[in-house]
Amino acid sequence: MAKRFDIITETDARTLDRGETVTLSRFGHVTPLAADTLRERRITVARDGGVAEDDASLVPRADIRTVAMASDHTGVTLRQALVLALRQRGLAVHDQGTHGREPVDYPDVAAGVALAVARGEADAGIVIDGAGIGSAIAANKVPGIRAVMAMTPTVARYSREHNGANVLTLGATLVSEAEAREIVTTWLTTPMREPRYIRRLAKLRDLERRAADAGR
Repeated sequence: MAKRFDIITETDARTLDRGETVTLSRFGHVTPLAADTLRERRITVARDGGVAEDDASLVPRADIRTVAMASDHTGVTLRQALVLALRQRGLAVHDQGTHGREPVDYPDVAAGVALAVARGEADAGIVIDGAGIGSAIAANKVPGIRAVMAMTPTVARYSREHNGANVLTLGATLVSEAEAREIVTTWLTTPMREPRYIRRLAKLRDLERRAADAGR
């Protein structure tokens, strides 16, 4: 349950966990020093009082520390390069493979990453196949997952900032290693803060629930 404040001071900000989401009353205030600390600790503040605590919990973690990653046979080289780059930045990467060149099906590798994120075993997930499209479709079949295929840093930023994406998919045949690194860096470091965007995540959650009820 997200913590709620009328005012957030520097002392308050220091007591919050990195990547945490908190709510601020509609006419609440954040002190200047606290604002700097909140940014540094990647803490999300839902500011207008219009975001329910339950909805705020849908916000993807801003301070990403663990990443689940997998690829099909077409994405092995790119995945290995990205795994190395992320580990060099100090992130814990759960590399799910595949490690050979024998063909594997993208729904299988996407499912492994999506389930790890949905279960809370990883803060975010990255899946690579030939175009990235199939893996996004597959990952989005897992409740709680918002997967996006990004070919540019701009799309990566929007997918996090506006849509709260928690799984990123890449097309190994569509982006270079340098482009992929830039996309991944942008995606991992963009938080979701705006209450209006957070409320829309609740509508996505409600769509999932209605679809599940209809299928019973």
